[in-house]
Amino acid sequence: MKVLLKSFSYVFHPLFIPIGGTVAYFLVTPKYSSLEIQSGNILPIFILTVIIPIIFFFILKNLGLIGSIFAPTLAERKYPLYISIILYLMILYKVIPQNYINELYFFFVGLVIASVSILLLLFLKIKASIHLMGMGSLLLFLFGLSIHFETNITFAIAIFTICTGLVATSRLFMNAHSRAELLIGILIGICSQLFMLKYWL
Repeated sequence: MKVLLKSFSYVFHPLFIPIGGTVAYFLVTPKYSSLEIQSGNILPIFILTVIIPIIFFFILKNLGLIGSIFAPTLAERKYPLYISIILYLMILYKVIPQNYINELYFFFVGLVIASVSILLLLFLKIKASIHLMGMGSLLLFLFGLSIHFETNITFAIAIFTICTGLVATSRLFMNAHSRAELLIGILIGICSQLFMLKYWL
């Protein structure tokens, strides 16, 4: 049970939220897009949000600035957030500029807002959960896609809601966060995407 709970923190690591939202969009959208267009978005987003952050993690670890992929301390958490914000902005300006794929564009705008909010809270000594911020962001995005495209993805949303609960349980089990920090994290994720809905829904 211990190993199973810990695994949810790894499987649903915030690194995978951007690519998860991107893949979800292409799976749900009824708009036709060729394999070339899909790969032209999915591949660079995967590289920018998964591969490059992992490389930076090893660099920061070798420099002694970060000790774990979960960045447990307030000081350590700032570096991944700085990197994530810069990479998200690169995606917005170079990979999916506005009016190209509005749904994805505003999903990433929401991620930028959420990441900046988490970063600002760090300066107030509040360690909001980045895991739950990511899960809340993707969950709301799935809701938005279902409504926007009038597609029934209730089962997927239900499964992801359960997974969100399991991630929260995992973070509590690992003593990574308090209940308040988890609540703040998921509220930031949900609210940032909720605010973006009016621009594309």
